[in-house]
Amino acid sequence: MRTSSIRRTCAALAAVTSLALAVTACGGTTKSDVKKESGPAASAGEADPDAPTKKGLTVGFLPKQVNNPYFTTADKGGQKAVEALGSTFKEVGPTSATDTSGQVSYVNTLTQQQVDAIAVSAQDPGALCTALKQAMKNGVKVVTYDSDTKTDCRNVFVSQAGAEDLGRTQVQLLAEQIGYKGEIAILSAAQTATNQNLWIDYMKDELKDPKYKDVKLVKVAYGNDDAQQSFQQTQGLIQEHPKLAGIISPTTVGIKAAAQYLSGSKYRGKVRLSGLGTPNDLRSYVKNGTVEAFELWDPAKLGELAGHASVALASGQITGAEGQTFEAGDLGTYTIGKDGVVSLGKPTVFDKDNIDDFDF
Repeated sequence: MRTSSIRRTCAALAAVTSLALAVTACGGTTKSDVKKESGPAASAGEADPDAPTKKGLTVGFLPKQVNNPYFTTADKGGQKAVEALGSTFKEVGPTSATDTSGQVSYVNTLTQQQVDAIAVSAQDPGALCTALKQAMKNGVKVVTYDSDTKTDCRNVFVSQAGAEDLGRTQVQLLAEQIGYKGEIAILSAAQTATNQNLWIDYMKDELKDPKYKDVKLVKVAYGNDDAQQSFQQTQGLIQEHPKLAGIISPTTVGIKAAAQYLSGSKYRGKVRLSGLGTPNDLRSYVKNGTVEAFELWDPAKLGELAGHASVALASGQITGAEGQTFEAGDLGTYTIGKDGVVSLGKPTVFDKDNIDDFDF
C-alpha cells in the first residue's frame, strides 16, 4: 500500500480544512444536531490573556465511558495537564458508552460539588445541554473533548482533528487497500455518537467521487463501543455480505473487536480493515496481516489539551471566543476557531513501518 500518498493527502486536507468543519470529533449524531444555535457559551466579562493561571482549581473529566482504554489514555493526559498547573483532577463517568442519563447525573453531581470546570465527551449532542447550561450558570466552565454538544452548551470544544479530514482519509485508506473496488461496510459506535455520524457523513460524501465508482457502501452497523457487540456485528456483516471487501471502524473499541474476529477467521487478509485505533491495541494485528494501515490522533495529547483549555477558561485567560489564544504547555500555543473549536492537529497513519515508534 502507498501509505506515503495517504500521509500526503492527510497533510493536504488538513491545510485547507477550516476548523469550522471540526464540529465534532469522537462521538454522536448528524451535522444538523450540532449546528450552531447561539454560538459557544461565553463567560461573563472579557478574557484577559495575561491573567495569572489560577491554582487550587478542581477540574472534573467526564468521558463517555470509564475504564474504556481510549478514554483512560485521554484522561491521563488531562490529569497530567491539570496537576502540572497546580490544580486537582477528578474523573467520573458511566460504565456504558450509551448511558446518556448517567452522564447527565454526573454533570449535575459535579455542579453540586462546585468544581471549577468540567471536561466532557458527550454521548449525545443535545441530551446534556440542560445540565451543562445549569453548570455554566453556576460559574462552571465547560469544555467538550472528543465528542461535542450543541455549541451554546459549552465554552470550548477540543477536537481531535478536522472532522472532514478524519472522514475522508478513512475512506481513502481503505479504498487504496481494496484497489478501489468492492463492497464495504462501516462498524460505528452508538447511533447517537456525534463524532461518528459526522465522520460517516463525510465518508459518504467522499464515496461520491468518481474514483470510488466501483466501491459500494452496503451497511452501517453499530457496536455501541462494546467489544462483544462489535465482535458480533463484524461476524454478522460478513455473513450478511459474503462479498465484503473491507470494513471501516471509526471507533477504537470497534476496530479492535473487528480485528480480533478477522484475525481468528478465514477472512484474515481477505476482508480489509481500517479506521481509528491505537497502536498498542492493533500492533499484533498489523504484524499478522489482519490490518494494513489505520489512523488516529494521540488521545493523551487530546486530554492534555482539554485540561489546559479548562484551566485557561477557569483562570479567565479565554472565554471561548474565536481568535483567542492560550498556552498548552509542551503542546504549544493554540488559537480558538469558529464556534469555539480548538483542533489538536492532523491524524497520523500507522502501518508496519512506523507502528513500533508509538506507545499508547
